[in-house]
Amino acid sequence: MRKKHLKIHATSGALLGMLMALSPAVLAEKWDMPMAYSATNYHSAVGAEFAECVTTGTSGSIEIVTHPSGALFKGAEIKRAVQTGQVPIGERLLSGHQNENILYGFDSIPFLATSFGDSEKLWKAAKPAIERLLDSQNLMLLYSVPWPPQGMYFKQAVNSVDDMRGLKFRSYNNATARLAELTGMAPVQIEAADISQAFATGVVETMISSGATGYDRKVWESLTHFYTVDAWLPRNYVMVNKDIWLRTTEDDRSVILGCGRLAEYAGLWRAREYTGFTLNGLRAGGMSVGPAGEALTMQLKEIGKVMTSEWLESAGEEGRSIIEAFEAMR
Repeated sequence: MRKKHLKIHATSGALLGMLMALSPAVLAEKWDMPMAYSATNYHSAVGAEFAECVTTGTSGSIEIVTHPSGALFKGAEIKRAVQTGQVPIGERLLSGHQNENILYGFDSIPFLATSFGDSEKLWKAAKPAIERLLDSQNLMLLYSVPWPPQGMYFKQAVNSVDDMRGLKFRSYNNATARLAELTGMAPVQIEAADISQAFATGVVETMISSGATGYDRKVWESLTHFYTVDAWLPRNYVMVNKDIWLRTTEDDRSVILGCGRLAEYAGLWRAREYTGFTLNGLRAGGMSVGPAGEALTMQLKEIGKVMTSEWLESAGEEGRSIIEAFEAMR
């Protein structure tokens, strides 16, 4: 009898173990979220807070774990990884996809939207088209956060486009590559995580980017001048695989969307605050920071007109509708 009791007790223990193994905590989904920028960058910080918000808000049924600095996938690989379900979620620069569809470059039209206020209006005008485009690629938009205005970095003083000719220029999307061509520079595709090494080794000599990127990568170790030309404000966005999204419970979706709205608000606030902070940081590192001279500014704006015309021609009616909707809000 005692042996039988022990056998029943052991069986009960095994069943209890099986039930525990099927508990919600063990059944929780882990969503790895690749991000291209360093953990200290405000985009990555906002992403980490978003992940924590989702994990807490879903009571752990979805645990999002961020992987900054291109640790899981390089920036250019992230969208494809999410599309194909290699990871459920990820963050990427929107204009990094302009080679797939010209509409993705709406935020990199030179001198169209040069302030945070105009950037938000342009995003409102473009968002429906971007959401449709992402949907056609098995993706869903969760939130988007702008970068500060883009300025130009050099190793020496630059007074005109002639001073830029022949320089090796770090490009990160089609717009920057085209800018390099029109100014006589040589575009070199470099991911954000590799910027410091690229400048230190001479792979590139100049770039257009935000004060935030330069500050995060301590570019004052290689560069000397930052010109606040305010060319455009590109946007990052967080996307989720649509198939995985449709399998997610309605309650969890509501939490994720709510956390996304909070992240978008917090990200915009941080972008605004971070702009002045990072420019002061570049100065503290020893860089000369200020507006470009009149001649260089005028030349860049003429190049901007060429690029705007080219974008509108390629983007067709849908692109023109975005610009018209934006102009109507100004």
